[in-house]
Amino acid sequence: MIQLTRINKHTLVLNADSIEQIETTPDTVIHLTSGQKLVVLESAEEVVRRVVAYKQQLFHGAPFQGASKITSDNSNEDCSAQSSSGKEPH
Repeated sequence: MIQLTRINKHTLVLNADSIEQIETTPDTVIHLTSGQKLVVLESAEEVVRRVVAYKQQLFHGAPFQGASKITSDNSNEDCSAQSSSGKEPH
């Protein structure tokens, strides 16, 4: 989510994944995947900077809880190649 300012000076928080394209006409117009258009005070470059910063925070913030460590012999320490019956999966 990124915070932006509408042309009327009211702030909004936008789901960054809903941005389809940004154009400068000279105002910054954000086209959303829903078909809606938003006119904001921030420049296109600033909107992109905020989206990139948000995405970096997502990817570098907290480690993914489902991640497991891979050992040097390429076996996964958290998973077994055998099912609960002890047979190899097909």
